[in-house]
Amino acid sequence: MWWDKNMLSKVVNMFMLWLLFSSWVFSLVSATVSYDSKAIIINGRRRILLSGSIHYPRSTPQMWPDLIAKAKEGGLDVIQTYVFWNGHEPSPGNYYFEDRYDLVRFIKLVQQAGLYVHLRIGPYICAEWNFGGFPVWLKYVPGIAFRTDNEPFKAAMQKFTEKIVSMMKAEKLFETQGGPIIMSQIENEFGPVEWEIGDPGKAYTKWAAQMAVGLDTGVPWIMCKQDDAPDPVINTCNGFYCENFTPNAKYKPKMWTENWTGWYTEFGGAVPTRPAEDIAFSVARFIQNGGSFVNYYMYHGGTNFGRTASGLFIATSYDYDAPIDKYGLPREPKWGHLRDLHRAIKLSEPALVSADPTVTSLGSNQEGHVFKSKSGACAAFLANYDTKYSVKVTFGSAHYELPSWSITILPDCKTAVFNTARLGAQSSEKKMVLANTAFSWQSYNEESPSADDQDVTVHDGLWEQIYITRDATDYLCYMTDVQIDPDEGFLRSGQDPLLTIWSAGHALHVFINGQLSGTVYGGLENPKLTFSNNVKLRAGINKVTLLSVAVGLSNVGTHFETWNVGVLGPVTLKGLNEGTRDLSKQKWSYKIGLKGEALKLHTDAGSSSVEWVEGSQLVKKQPMTWYKTTFDAPGGNEPLGLDMSSMGKGQVWINGQSIGRHWPGYIAHGNCDACDYSGTYSDQKCRTNCGQPSQRWYHVPRSWLKPSGNFLVVFEEWGGDPNGIALAKRTTTSVCADIFEGQPTMKKRGMLIAGRISSPKAHLWCPPGQKISKINFASYGMPEGSCGNFREGSCHANKSYDAFQKNCIGKQSCSVTVAPEVFGGDPCPGSRKKVSVEAACK
Repeated sequence: MWWDKNMLSKVVNMFMLWLLFSSWVFSLVSATVSYDSKAIIINGRRRILLSGSIHYPRSTPQMWPDLIAKAKEGGLDVIQTYVFWNGHEPSPGNYYFEDRYDLVRFIKLVQQAGLYVHLRIGPYICAEWNFGGFPVWLKYVPGIAFRTDNEPFKAAMQKFTEKIVSMMKAEKLFETQGGPIIMSQIENEFGPVEWEIGDPGKAYTKWAAQMAVGLDTGVPWIMCKQDDAPDPVINTCNGFYCENFTPNAKYKPKMWTENWTGWYTEFGGAVPTRPAEDIAFSVARFIQNGGSFVNYYMYHGGTNFGRTASGLFIATSYDYDAPIDKYGLPREPKWGHLRDLHRAIKLSEPALVSADPTVTSLGSNQEGHVFKSKSGACAAFLANYDTKYSVKVTFGSAHYELPSWSITILPDCKTAVFNTARLGAQSSEKKMVLANTAFSWQSYNEESPSADDQDVTVHDGLWEQIYITRDATDYLCYMTDVQIDPDEGFLRSGQDPLLTIWSAGHALHVFINGQLSGTVYGGLENPKLTFSNNVKLRAGINKVTLLSVAVGLSNVGTHFETWNVGVLGPVTLKGLNEGTRDLSKQKWSYKIGLKGEALKLHTDAGSSSVEWVEGSQLVKKQPMTWYKTTFDAPGGNEPLGLDMSSMGKGQVWINGQSIGRHWPGYIAHGNCDACDYSGTYSDQKCRTNCGQPSQRWYHVPRSWLKPSGNFLVVFEEWGGDPNGIALAKRTTTSVCADIFEGQPTMKKRGMLIAGRISSPKAHLWCPPGQKISKINFASYGMPEGSCGNFREGSCHANKSYDAFQKNCIGKQSCSVTVAPEVFGGDPCPGSRKKVSVEAACK
C-alpha cells in the first residue's frame, strides 16, 4: 500500500512521539542515584546540589506550597526534612500521618515543585525537638537503652525505620521509582556519643548502617558527624563551616548536611543572628574546596507548636534566623543574597563537577581556586581571608577587588558575577503592625489541687515527674502534709522555718496552705533548681503543694533518656524544735496536670463548664489564672503574630490548637554587641534582644482562624495583664538597597555567555498588593548606616533622590543603575562610591 506524504509524515510523527514517551517511561524505571568522589550522580549526571531544611510539623500544610515555592525561587534543588517519630507514633503501634504530620503530602508537594528530597529518617533527630524525636513510651520499654548495641532499642528503631521506608515505597517516592527522594539518613550526629560509649557504640553504628542499606531503597544513605560511617554509607559534616571536612573514603563526595543559618533561641537567652555575608562566604569556601552538597539548616525554621520544643528551655519560635522567617516571609537580604550565590554556583557547575581545583596564592592571605574541565569549562573562586582589609588582586590578566572575608566567583575564569560580601539583594524593614482587633477578656482561677481529689495517686517518697505523667502535660503536683506542734519555738519567736527543695527542673511553684510562697526556675546551662525560703506555717496540719513544671524533655546527650525531671529531693524543713525535718520520704500525693487541662478549658465546649468573670472582676497579675476571649480574623493575608509581652509564663491556644509555650517573663541575658560579618562566626556573635523577652511575638497561623468567633485561651502561671495582649500583622513597611559601583552582578546566563555584564543596579520591590509610595532616603556617594538607619556620609550627590522618585513612585518594583551620570555626576572623584536607598511600601 502506498501512503501519501501527509500520511507518512503523520506516521513518522506518531512514531517519534512513541519513542519519546518510551524513553521517558524507561528513564523513570531506570532512574538511578549514585555517587563518586566529586558529587551525587542523578541519572548519570554529577550535580552540585543546594538544599534547605523545612520541617513539615513546624509549619502548617497550608504554608507548605508557598514555602517550597520560595525555596525553589531561592535557587534550591533539594528540600531536607527530618522524620518525627514521636509525632507519628504517639503510642506503640498507633500511627498518625495527618495534618502537620502528613509526611507523604509534604513530599509530594516538593515533587510537584520539581525539587528533590533528602529524607532524614533518624529516627533520632535532635533538632531541639522534644525528646530528640523519640516517643516517650520508648523510655519505658523493659531493658531499653537508647542509641547503643541494645536489642530492645534496635528492634523498635528498625520497626519504625521500616515503616517509613515502606510508606515511601508504597507511594513510589524514591527517585528510582520516579519519586523525589534522592537520599536518606540513618541515625544523626552519633559520632560524639560513639566516642564516649566505645565498643557498644561502634557495634550499633555498624548495625544501623547495615540495617538501612538492607532496606533496598535504591538511593544513598548518609550518616552525619560519623567519621566511621561504614561503606557504602556517606559520612557528612554539620557546622557553621565545613571547608576542611574530608569524607572517610576517597570515592565518597564531600557533603555538608547542616550549614547553620543562625541558631536556636532559648528562653532566657539573647536571640542569635548570622550575617548573610558570612553564610555566603562559608558556602563559597566549601564549594571551592571540593564540596558538592550544601544544606541550609534551617531554610525555614518555623514554630514549635504545642509542647514540641525540647527540654533545654527551647523557645516556641524556631525561626533560626533562616532565609525564610517563621511567618513564611523571605528574610531580606539573606534570602536574596543566597539566591544570587546559587546562580553563580550553578553557572560554575560544569567545571566544578569535572575536576579538582588548582590552588594558587594571590597574596599573603588570599588565594584562587581554579576548576578546569577537559571540555574547556573553567570557573574560579578568588578568596580573601583577611578579616579587616579589602585587597586588589591580579588573576589572569585582570584585577579584582576583594572585600575582607569574602570570595568572588568567576564562572568563566574571567568575569566576576558575585562577591559574598557585596549584597546585591534588597533589604527590607518588617514590623508588627497592630490589627484592628479588640479583646474583651474573661478570667477563671485554676482550682488548687487536693489530696482528696479522685485522680490523685499516693506514694511513699518522691517520684520522678515523667515516670508519672508520661509527658502528657507539663505539670505535676506534689502534695504532702506537715504537722506542726503548738509548742514549736518559731511560733513564738516569729522566725519562720526554712523550706528547701532540690529539683531536677525545670520550674517550680511552691504553695503553703494554698498561698504562693515562691517560684524558681532553671535555664539552658543548668535546668536543676533549688527553692530555699522561709515559709509561714501554723500549728496543726499544713498543706504543702509543689507544682513542678517541665519545659520539654532533653533532646541531646549520652543516654539522655535517663535524665530526670521534677522534685527528687531532698525536701527539708529547718528551724523546728527537732532541728531539720526531712520531708522526702513521707507520704506524697500526686496529681497529673491542671484541673483546667482536665476540663479542657482551652476548647469552646470545655470552657463552658466553669464560671468566668469579666469587667471589674477580671483577675489581673495573679498566678495560675485562665483567660479567654473571642475575636474576628483581621482582613488581608499578612501573617499574624500575638504580642505576649504583658504576660509571664504559660501556654496559648487558638480555636483549641496550641500555639505553644509563652515565657516573655524570662528576660534575655548575655551580650548584644555590634555585629560584623567578618571573622569566624559562633552562636555567641551577633546576638539581639538583650534585656528584653527572649520571645515576645507568637505566630498565629491564618489557616487556624475562622472569619469570626475565634476562641483564644491563655493559661498564665506567673501572673500578667491580658489587656496588654495584642494581635498584629507582619508587614513590610519599607525596602532598601545598598549597592557599590562596580559591584559584581549578573542576572542571566546568556549575558555571561555573550560576555555582556551589566552595571550594578539598585533593585526595589514591594510585596504583592503594595506599591512604592515614598523615597525615605537616597544617597549616591559614601552613605553610612543600614536599612532603616541610613544617613548621608562625607560625599553625597545632590540629585540622589531624583532617579528613584522618577522610576519608582507608584510602582511595585523598580531598578536604577548605579553610575555617576544617573545622579547628576560624580560627587567625589577617585573615591569608591555606592548608593543607599530606602523606599516606603504601602
